[in-house]
Amino acid sequence: MIHMPLNASEICNLAKQTLHIEAQAIEQMQAYINQDFVQAVQHIYVQKGRVVLAGIGKSAIIAQKIAATLNSTGTPALFMHAADAIHGDLGMITPADTVIILSKSGNTPEIKVLIPLLKRINNTLVAIVGNLNSYLAKHAHYVLCTHVTREACPNNLAPTASTSAQLAMGDALAVCLLQMRGFTSTDFAKVHPGGSLGKQLYLTVNDMCASHEAPKVYFDTPLTQVIIEISSKRLGATAVLNYDNKLLGIITDGDLRRALLQQNNMQALQATHVMTPNPKTITVNALAIDALHLMRQHQITQIIVLEHHQYKGMVHIHDLLKEGLI
Repeated sequence: MIHMPLNASEICNLAKQTLHIEAQAIEQMQAYINQDFVQAVQHIYVQKGRVVLAGIGKSAIIAQKIAATLNSTGTPALFMHAADAIHGDLGMITPADTVIILSKSGNTPEIKVLIPLLKRINNTLVAIVGNLNSYLAKHAHYVLCTHVTREACPNNLAPTASTSAQLAMGDALAVCLLQMRGFTSTDFAKVHPGGSLGKQLYLTVNDMCASHEAPKVYFDTPLTQVIIEISSKRLGATAVLNYDNKLLGIITDGDLRRALLQQNNMQALQATHVMTPNPKTITVNALAIDALHLMRQHQITQIIVLEHHQYKGMVHIHDLLKEGLI
């Protein structure tokens, strides 16, 4: 193997060329969105079974990703390695399933063996293939062309642009099915309950404020008691209420510091004297991510939570940080 060290400029140019070639390959896929693509989408939409994706080599890896995308957007799917299919994995396929096979050449030996077996089960076969004259293309019910002019690899050998094209075609398929199923962000949250993405879609303000006490004082509470309430509840603020539990204002650590600087007679001060009226609020059923957006918009570190116009509690920026939303 001959080593050819590249300088910084050559590295940048080669990287940009790679991205340019792959971008062109994906752009080219628009020309291949035809009646076969439409019918494949329509068939998968009405089918009773699942979508089984198969491939060999790099195409198998792309097939796994497309299966994952379909599963996460409302279309049940699974992956089957084409080589393992003829050694027992074919048993995972039912006659109601649609099989999508990915291949650049469409002529690999494993696929040639697999296709007659799938026809024996009577499965509908969709080909995502780069060679329209291949064995796979000629035996598929629907053919989604992913032919590319060249690979990004300088030797025009390593699957790069072709796998990018396969991935993009799979995404196009998944997005069309998502739209046809009316798959919403609520549906997305049901299949993505873990991690920060899931929390953005299902974690509510009520879940947050229920995890700690709700600091509150009344309008006539002495300032000394206000300080104790803020310190004991550890949220850096307290709500100020009237005796009907209606919100009047908020007192933050900053409000206390300003009052200490401006007033000589602290004993005479009550909550109403130092509170900020009409504070920012959010309803108890709102998403936690919406609370974060409001805090950022108004440059505040806590927001008051209301339930039917009654004080419910408070969410602090640290609560959102703890949940991984920041």
